[in-house]
Amino acid sequence: MKIRKSGAKYSAIVGIGERIRKMSQETGNEFLLLNRGVNSVCNIDLNSVVDELDFNSNEMQVYPPSQGRAELRNAINQHYFGNQSSVDNIAITGGGMSALDLVFQTIDVDKVCLPDYYWGSYVQVMTVRGMESETYVDFNNVIENIDSYRNSAVIICDPNNPIGNKQADENIYKTAKALSDHGSIVIIDCPYRRIFCGEEDSFFQELSQLENVIIVESFSKSVGLSGQRLGFVHSTNKDFVNELGIRLMYATNGINAFSQLMVAKLLSSAKGQAVMKSFKERTCEGIKKNIEFLESKGLLAKEFYKNSEPIGIFVIVNKSEEELLKARIGSVSLSYFTRDKKEFASQFARICVSVPHEKFKTFFEQL
Repeated sequence: MKIRKSGAKYSAIVGIGERIRKMSQETGNEFLLLNRGVNSVCNIDLNSVVDELDFNSNEMQVYPPSQGRAELRNAINQHYFGNQSSVDNIAITGGGMSALDLVFQTIDVDKVCLPDYYWGSYVQVMTVRGMESETYVDFNNVIENIDSYRNSAVIICDPNNPIGNKQADENIYKTAKALSDHGSIVIIDCPYRRIFCGEEDSFFQELSQLENVIIVESFSKSVGLSGQRLGFVHSTNKDFVNELGIRLMYATNGINAFSQLMVAKLLSSAKGQAVMKSFKERTCEGIKKNIEFLESKGLLAKEFYKNSEPIGIFVIVNKSEEELLKARIGSVSLSYFTRDKKEFASQFARICVSVPHEKFKTFFEQL
């Protein structure tokens, strides 16, 4: 059988997870799985929201519109853009990774530029699509060399995966505006931001006014719904949205109606907003306690947070993946998240800090 090989590889995180599961089965010991990017301080309580859904309705049982259900797109416009955008600028996708893949398929650029430390799946998805990538050091470096980004797309991920650090919003906006004004495409991929804020946040609304900005968002992290695979793409460029919609239709024939109706209820109903508020408060409290504990034990790799704050859901610790594994803690070597600094990065590991504090503390006290 002849096949077209993409050249991409399975995620190293998947391989690490399989290794840990095997070790746990062989030893009978529990491991703390911090190699995953899942909010697990608590689960979001969906029962009260699901009770309001009619599973026998046509809305639930027929094909949804290819760009997404109107009630969800309206709720997104209100919740993320202060009702200042339009549903015509929003397309519902099957999670954040699918959204990024659709964006990469649709834009016509010479290269996609990533931060020095980046989520490895960016490169793997680009490899599948035959796209070139390179890295940038920081925002100052981008602005100083703005001419080199003219026919490029620049990804901004904040809080960053894997570092988990937060840049100042004004610096993000300044950089995005400079690139957009210069004709570059800016892809804003901030799936962790809305864990720490809600409808009062005007960040996406401000960025959406920039001509060449594409916003990619996911409900996996912000409301703990990784299993539902739901996200969206926002752009004011009509040609881009139209082409992305065509690709979306033939790739999916519409995104799962149940997940769309459920998230619309979360965003727009009083019960849904109360559920989200409770989930975010408990999650933020757990993340904060875990980061403070790491700092108190001297385990936080502070060299990565000189000009920014560690917020999560990830942070970098000054132990290697193998050192943590000896203490039955799953992590991912920072070397998997960089192209040019692998030897230096191998001294450190990325961990997820969105887990119950007492359990987190018990495992790390062994170190």
